[in-house]
Amino acid sequence: MDALKLIAQDSVKKEIPEFEVGDTVKVNVNIREGERERIQVFEGTVTARKGSGVSETFTVRRVSYGVGVERVFPVHSPNVKGVEIVRKGRVRRAKLYYLRDRVGKAAKVKEQIR
Repeated sequence: MDALKLIAQDSVKKEIPEFEVGDTVKVNVNIREGERERIQVFEGTVTARKGSGVSETFTVRRVSYGVGVERVFPVHSPNVKGVEIVRKGRVRRAKLYYLRDRVGKAAKVKEQIR
């Protein structure tokens, strides 16, 4: 088991922004199309965080042209170039799966006022 932990330590990113469930974030993702690479921005609400260590993931949800789109991103993936926090949300749940059933203003998360 120690050998697996050593290998996993190399893949762990040092700089991870402090974002939580309910926050609106912009995720910069590296996309490969044949020989070309580009960075695509996916903006939405963080609905879940799962796992720990190298296998930690987070789910981001947005509504695009009336269709709900969810993407799961590994936190320590080399394809995730950065996570920028747009606004902090105030929620009382660890998983926001109930947002899938909501439409319009009902699907909004209140902003956390500091």
